[in-house]
Amino acid sequence: MKSSTSKRRVNDGFNREIGWELRPGGMLVQRRDVGDASSGPMIKIKVSHGSYHHDITVPAQSTFGDLKMVLSHETGLEPKEQRLLFRGKEKEDKECLEMAGVKDTSKVILLEDPASKEKKLKEMQRNQCILKACEAVAKVRAEVERLSEKIIALEATVRSGGKIMDKEFVVLTELLMMQLLKLDSIEADGEAKVQRRIEVRRVQSFVDMLDKLKAQNSNPFSNSKDVESMNTKWETFESGLGSLHAPTPLQSSTKITQDWVVFD
Repeated sequence: MKSSTSKRRVNDGFNREIGWELRPGGMLVQRRDVGDASSGPMIKIKVSHGSYHHDITVPAQSTFGDLKMVLSHETGLEPKEQRLLFRGKEKEDKECLEMAGVKDTSKVILLEDPASKEKKLKEMQRNQCILKACEAVAKVRAEVERLSEKIIALEATVRSGGKIMDKEFVVLTELLMMQLLKLDSIEADGEAKVQRRIEVRRVQSFVDMLDKLKAQNSNPFSNSKDVESMNTKWETFESGLGSLHAPTPLQSSTKITQDWVVFD
């Protein structure tokens, strides 16, 4: 049964209006503003929450919903995540503490809502999975860092004109591919998924780099600017486009004369 309220002007020397509230059971009482300490006596409630105990002081006219608001600051649980039990029965938010029989030093049990608890548990498990995936990605990253040092050394050798056995390129490529397989096996979500994607692209870039170095190692002139210049000259030479003018005829050093040699 819902309570109803009304106002009536009384002559108590202050010319003020007093609100009256009809409580369940037909009792008519003066309505007081919840949360106003001066509106009524204060009571101390002992709230048990698992292994924790809280001593909460609230106005006697407060509701269980008001008590939940106070407890949210003490426990970190939102009011909708709380279930309050008094004398073995769960109480509604709108139910008044005084009307339910809650007095000074009364004991109230606080339980966390099962649905909320399950949601938090799943969130905790998800966070643990993300942390585990981040650690796995970090291990791969450390191994790739070690391999990258060898790749940089190979690059320096190739650029300086040194010769490297193809086997070294093949071994490093296989080791990088193994790291890609490890990354693919990691079940990642959230931040871990982002880190895994970044590392996959990084490994792929190293594989491409090794392919280019291997090709350059096999043909040292393949990526040289001098080779491009030489190729251009070779093409010009072979196509006969060395000059736009016809070659000048060779001048003979022999002088033609009509004088006859007279032999004796």
